[in-house]
Formats: sequence, C-alpha cells, structure tokens
Amino acid sequence: MDDSRVICGSNAYDQKYYFNEKYNSIPDSIKEELHIIAVLFTEEVGGIFTIEFDDEGNVAMRTEYAPEDYLYDEIGSGLLISEIRRKRQELFESLSLYYKAVILKQDIAGLLDE
Repeated sequence: MDDSRVICGSNAYDQKYYFNEKYNSIPDSIKEELHIIAVLFTEEVGGIFTIEFDDEGNVAMRTEYAPEDYLYDEIGSGLLISEIRRKRQELFESLSLYYKAVILKQDIAGLLDE
C-alpha cells in the first residue's frame, strides 16, 4: 500500500494517532470525525487501524495486529469495520469524491453523475 494514500491511523501499541498532512485541505470537522473513528476503533479492538484510499479512490479501512497480541479481537474488528462503513457511508462517499476530484484531478461533473 502506498503510504501517501493513508488518510489517518491509530496505533494501540504506541497509543498514537497519525493524520497525513497531504490531506490538510479536508475540513477540520471531518478530520476530527476521522480521529474519533480511528482512536475508538483501536481502543475497542486493539491493533493498528488505518483509513486510506484504494486504487480506485474509494475509502478503505485496514487493521493489523502484532502476532504476539493475544488480546486483539479479530472477529470484533471485522464487525466494527462493517458497522463504521454502514454508519459513515455518506462521510466515506464524500471523502472518495474529494480524493477523485482534488488529488486525482478527475472531472467533477462526471463524478457526480455516477
């Protein structure tokens, strides 16, 4: 995965949050919402959680964990990702549109017709 496509991430092991400065033009309210999503995810299931753009510009969520982390909830992580995707669908669609228009420089009119 290209690190430049990672929007943000949270690491339960280091207890740190990261936001990619490349996406500083994203409104502060959305940055804060992403911060909350990422940190709450790692608080609940542990591991490392990232929100990023895939090859087509869609928002993807990834999680990974250390092999020695026996407390990581693998089933819970999958369920929580599904819940986040369902509840934040509009946010992720807006972020995807932002990425395609601002970063990939695709025609905005064509994107809105999809």
